[in-house]
Amino acid sequence: MSETNEVRWNHLTAAELNVLAERGAVVLLPIGSTEQHGPHLPTGVDDFMAAEVCRRAAHMVGKRTPVVVAPSIPFGLAEHHMLFGGTLTLSLSTLHALLRDLCRSIDRAGFDRILIVNGHGGNMTALHALITELTAELSISVGFTNYFTAGRMVIRETLETQGGLMHACEGETSMVMAALPHLVRTQELDKAVGPAITLPAESADPVYFAVSFRVITESGVAGNGNKATAEKGERILDGCAQALADLLVTRFRRR
Repeated sequence: MSETNEVRWNHLTAAELNVLAERGAVVLLPIGSTEQHGPHLPTGVDDFMAAEVCRRAAHMVGKRTPVVVAPSIPFGLAEHHMLFGGTLTLSLSTLHALLRDLCRSIDRAGFDRILIVNGHGGNMTALHALITELTAELSISVGFTNYFTAGRMVIRETLETQGGLMHACEGETSMVMAALPHLVRTQELDKAVGPAITLPAESADPVYFAVSFRVITESGVAGNGNKATAEKGERILDGCAQALADLLVTRFRRR
């Protein structure tokens, strides 16, 4: 891309971004959340990991498809974590307005393909609805994926105690250990245990009720964070990034 192979939007100049737009680059727009992640992980996990997977995927794609990674959005829908403290949440209307404005800006900057890459389970249904509206409003291609859905297979094959990501669990703790080890409070890992959960957007329950996460787990953890290792985290991050890179090449073609 640039001489330094930089992929991050806010590390590139306007002139470099104009060239990438002319080349038909895909813009990855990571979004996460800022919310409690148990006693052992920082509140920015969902934001940090979505951005990390996007950066890795952009480099993996290389010369096959030019990719730009937009600045990550660190806020999402996190009302269910508010009782723990340390959590920032948006209203649904604010989230949709923010993403709509950003996608319009990316469009006006000359890019015609945007893939929103989500790292927070609480954002899923809101993003599905928004993509339908943006597709009707904009003349460009806009898609949405969860990095943990794209990489579902490698997550399942890597983890020992669970079949998918939960919350502050074996999987998320492993990824933070791999990417940002200095942010893991290792002295608290023995407390990083909670019940198993299914993400609401993936639940087969015929009725949905909004329930505080505090009702589900007193520790703020769902899953078993003390089974995490940096090696598992590296495998998950690379596997999810490769799955995302494959989607960019095979499924996210120009109109």
